[in-house]
Amino acid sequence: MEKGPNIFLAWLSAHRLTVAAGLFCALLGVLIFWLYGLPGEAIVYLIGLCLVGIAFFGALSFLRFWRKHKTLCTMEEGILMAAESLPDTTTAIEEDYQRLVQRLLRENRQLHAKIDGSMEDLTTYYTLWVHQIKTPIAAMDLLLQAKEEDTSALEVELQRISQYVDMVLQYLRLDSETRDLDLQRCQLDAVIRQTVRKYAKLFILKKIRLTFQETHLEVLSDEKWLAFLLEQVLSNALKYTPAGGEIRIFQDPEETLVIADTGIGIAPEDLPRIFDKGYTGHNGRMDKKATGIGLYLCRRVTNLLGHTITVTSQLGQGTQVHLGLGRPKFDIE
Repeated sequence: MEKGPNIFLAWLSAHRLTVAAGLFCALLGVLIFWLYGLPGEAIVYLIGLCLVGIAFFGALSFLRFWRKHKTLCTMEEGILMAAESLPDTTTAIEEDYQRLVQRLLRENRQLHAKIDGSMEDLTTYYTLWVHQIKTPIAAMDLLLQAKEEDTSALEVELQRISQYVDMVLQYLRLDSETRDLDLQRCQLDAVIRQTVRKYAKLFILKKIRLTFQETHLEVLSDEKWLAFLLEQVLSNALKYTPAGGEIRIFQDPEETLVIADTGIGIAPEDLPRIFDKGYTGHNGRMDKKATGIGLYLCRRVTNLLGHTITVTSQLGQGTQVHLGLGRPKFDIE
């Protein structure tokens, strides 16, 4: 905080026009008295009164100025103080500044609340993710200790770790302001085959039959995000379909891509909340390592790409995921 001459000079600079006007009026009065030939005592008396008036009102103005300065310097040390701590205003300009400061403080609080919420979400997700990724790591450790010649199970666990790492990266990219979104015409069947090949060993290991009917669709989408979406849906189908089951991929009459399985299904009371972040439902309670993030990411990705996702299911009979990918109705240059 400024002290001594510095604060006085700051006040003088802020009120220089007022001080100049007061001195001008005093000199003008002296000049008029002199032109009218009034006695010198009257002129001295006038000068004295003007100086006393200037000094008195100047002192009051300086005191108010110094108090405001002191209050603002105190607030500077704790800038996140409540806006109510601002000093009282005396001019319209000061009121404008205070409204500006109050708005900045409100936006600052909202920004801090958003950051705190994001950090809490990240902390929760990473806590769940760490527990989730421990399962394939432990499985790999046991397989290595067993020294089995067949490495299929080991490769599956390694792939699962890779999938969990991809989920983290995509989770972070979804909330990034610089998403690498590149909308282009994609051959849907090619993206589906790429996804199926990625999980081929898991199909074989669990002896799950795959029925894939080509769609011959060309969709407007981002191929990387679309592949991630299909991977999440197919991974869930494989996870909850018992050995010997079947997964079908086909196009329905409304040109919606359907991924249907013969798995354990979803309880009716869980269906409305399956896309909520962290919601695991009945299936998640059976699978202690479930995080409830997969379908939440699917909903976020479909919103990002302009697609739709809906789920129908019957407990004990299977689940059908319907992806509305649509057809492009305009050309991309």
